[in-house]
Amino acid sequence: MQSPSLNDSASSAFSKAAAVLLLLACAAGCSSSSAANDAGSSTGGTAGGTGGVGGAPAGGSALAVNLRTAGDYVILAESDISTVPPAVVTGNLGISPMAATFITGFSLIADSTNVFSTSVQVTGKIYAPDYAAPTPSNLTTAIGDMGLAFSDAAGRAPDVTELGAGSIGGMTLAPGVYKWGTGLLIPTDLTLNGSATAVWIFQIAQNLTVSNAVAVHLTGGALAKNVFWQVAGSVDLGTTSQFEGIVLCQTMINLRTGASIAGRLMAQTAVTLDTSTVTQPAP
Repeated sequence: MQSPSLNDSASSAFSKAAAVLLLLACAAGCSSSSAANDAGSSTGGTAGGTGGVGGAPAGGSALAVNLRTAGDYVILAESDISTVPPAVVTGNLGISPMAATFITGFSLIADSTNVFSTSVQVTGKIYAPDYAAPTPSNLTTAIGDMGLAFSDAAGRAPDVTELGAGSIGGMTLAPGVYKWGTGLLIPTDLTLNGSATAVWIFQIAQNLTVSNAVAVHLTGGALAKNVFWQVAGSVDLGTTSQFEGIVLCQTMINLRTGASIAGRLMAQTAVTLDTSTVTQPAP
C-alpha cells in the first residue's frame, strides 16, 4: 500500500481546519441572532399606541413623581375648594394664595391655635394662608411643590403615544408613561395591572373626562400612590365614577354627584365636589 503523499496530507488537514472554522462561525452567528431575537422580544411598547395593552410592557421603569410637601394634602388648590355636602374627605385640605373664605360648603370650625380648622366632613386638617404661622409659609412651599410635580410628570419621556386615539375605555394597561396631544376620554372601565412598585404616568395635553359610573381598577398589587394623571386642561369625573391616582391639573378638577377617588386632587385653580368621597392613598 502506498503512503499518502505530502500534498494529500496537507489538503486533508486544510479541509478539516476549514470545516471547524465554518462550524464556529455558524455557532457565533446563531448565538448572535438568538440574542437579537431575545432582545427584540423584551422590548417595551412603542410609540403609536401599540404598547402597554393587555399587560404588555409599556416601559415599566418609570419612577414615581416626587410630590414633596404637596403630598401632605389630599386636596390642594390655589383659588377655590367647594363642596355640595355631605362630602367625605380623608386627609388634609390646603388652599393658597386665596384665603379660608374660598373654602366653601365645609362649615369650617376654627382651631384654638388658629393654625388650622376642621370640618365634620373632613378626617384631617384644613389649612389656608390667613391662618397663623407656620401655615402661610408651609402652604407657599406646598403650592410650589405641586407645580414642580406637574412639571416633572409632564417632562417624562413617553413609552406610548396617542393610545386609542384619546379614548381608552375597556383597556388593561401595563406600567409606563402614556402621552396624548389631545384630551383623554375614559368611557368604560379601565384596568391598570402591575405590581406594588409599578408606576403609571398619563400626560394629557387637554381635558380628562371620565364618564358616569365608570371605574378605574388596580390589579396585580398596583397602588393608587403610583398612578399620576398630569392634565393641562380640566378634569371631570362623572356621576358615581370611581377613580384612582394622583391628579395634577393645571386648571380645574370637578367631581360630579357621588364621584369618588382614592388618591389626591391637586389643582392650580379650583376643586369642586358634589357629595363626593376623596381618600388619600395608602402609603
